[in-house]
Amino acid sequence: MLNLFIFVIDQKYRKMNYKINIVFTEDEHGFFAYAPELPGCYSQGETFEDANKNMKEAIELYIEAVPREEIIELLSKEILTKTMEVNLV
Repeated sequence: MLNLFIFVIDQKYRKMNYKINIVFTEDEHGFFAYAPELPGCYSQGETFEDANKNMKEAIELYIEAVPREEIIELLSKEILTKTMEVNLV
């Protein structure tokens, strides 16, 4: 998981900084990324760098389209992650 720092600018041009969790997965086609806090916000790219750049743009577009109050509520949720070891038989 990678944390991506972005900012939201409201109508009065005040900046508010938020830390957004981004999950990246890789397969034979490249990288897929999504933000658990932002339902439906995802992107992809052939390389990790492409997926990261595309995801930043997807988040910026998402934030422009969703009301500020909703964004603040979505980003105030805590996301917990854990790596779990399992045995395969």
